[in-house]
This record gives sequence, C-alpha cells and structure tokens, in this order.
Amino acid sequence: MAAPALAGGGMESPARMEILDGGMTARGTYMAALHLTLSDGWKTYWRAPGDAGIPPRLDWRGSRNLGDVAITWPAPEVFDQNGMRSIGYAHELVLPVEITPERAGRPVRLRGEIDLGLCKDVCIPETLTFDHRLDETAGRHPAIAAAMAQRPHSAAEAGVESATCRLSPSAGGMRIEARIAMPSAGGHEYAVIEPGDPRLWASQMQTDRIGATLVATGELVHADGDAFALDRSRIRITVLGRDRAVDIQGCLPG
Repeated sequence: MAAPALAGGGMESPARMEILDGGMTARGTYMAALHLTLSDGWKTYWRAPGDAGIPPRLDWRGSRNLGDVAITWPAPEVFDQNGMRSIGYAHELVLPVEITPERAGRPVRLRGEIDLGLCKDVCIPETLTFDHRLDETAGRHPAIAAAMAQRPHSAAEAGVESATCRLSPSAGGMRIEARIAMPSAGGHEYAVIEPGDPRLWASQMQTDRIGATLVATGELVHADGDAFALDRSRIRITVLGRDRAVDIQGCLPG
C-alpha cells in the first residue's frame, strides 16, 4: 500500500491518494496509477483546468530507479459554476502511469508529491505525498484498465479529417481560430487548446459547430506579456463532448 496522503498545514484533506499496481508489461515497463479519492462534493482538475482551476504538478524526485514516466489522462468533465468553466474530475481520479525503469530488472520505488487544487464551495491548494515500491508480480488491475479505456480518442479514431489554426495579432497577444472537420462528439462540444509552451496561457475557447466543422476561437497570451512565436505542430486540441473526447495533435495553417 502507498503511504497515507498528507494535506498541507496538518489539516485533514478532502482527498486521499494511493498507488495502484498493474504489474509488468510485455515491454518490460511497469503499469501503475495514482488513485485519488475525493470527499463528497469535491472535485479536482485536469492538466488544462480552464479559467477557474489549478493544474496538477507531479514531483517524482524522491523516486528510485525511475527512468521515463508516461501519463494517460482519462477524459475529464466540464464544470460550469458562477459563469466560470473548469475542467476536471469529481468523486475520484485514477491516473495511469507507465514507468520505464532506469535499470531494467531492478525494483522501482515511487516517492514524491502532487500539488493540486481541490474545490467544493471554496477552492484550496493541496500537496499529497506518496511512497510505494512497485510490485512486479501484480496482475492486471481493473481500475487501471478502465481508466486507460476512458482516454480521449485519437484524431484517426474519431474520424478527424483536418485541423487548421488561423493566427492573428490581438491587443494582449494572439488570437487563434481552430477549424476541425470531424463528426460530432455529442451534445454541446467544448474545445480546449494547449499551446505546447508552458509560458503561454490560452483563454476559455468559444466553441461552435458549423455543419461538419467545429470552430473554436480564443486568445493566447505570454505569461510575462512578451511577444512570442507559436509552433502549430505543438498545439494540442482536445474536444470534449457528451459521447466522447478527442485528442488532436498539431494543426495546419488555416
């Protein structure tokens, strides 16, 4: 079992975390997951949390024999509260991680912390710690398999025909208009744009559907107010709908 999660300030946290073991893959990597359980009414945030959220930050520096870590984010929910939109998870989050050992055949110990935001009537920052030696003899974990199955569809899987991004200067930075030719994801669709540069901030996107094309417009701003160039190949667009989520990597000039 993982060590108990601790909240900052010594107060009881509305969240608890444990590490789930998923055993070894045929590639010689470990499958595991961070399992976050939230008290009733609380939620936490996705990697791109929206205007009203706090993005999670993972620190693995206390780990041993840790090479590469690949995270699979399950499709999140969209929350609208007091005119603000946030993106994340309610009740619980199972976050799968595939770990490549630095030295093959040797044990891996996951030790570190995650900084994240938790919200109910108020929002609070929390730091949860974990310390767990991975079990190479563990079998397939159904909760990890279920979370992997909830990942967004790729552009090919979702039938995306094209994705273009038109850029133009704006008062604070740059205006972006993304046009995505794809079947509906169901219900009201939301597009989230990640610029691919941690120094850049993307506003909440205005998303509309015009026939077979989804159109998302918004603003990109540099955190320091500086001028910037944008690499379209690094832009990541996630479309969140009632029936599915779609992950689109890069876009062409439009």
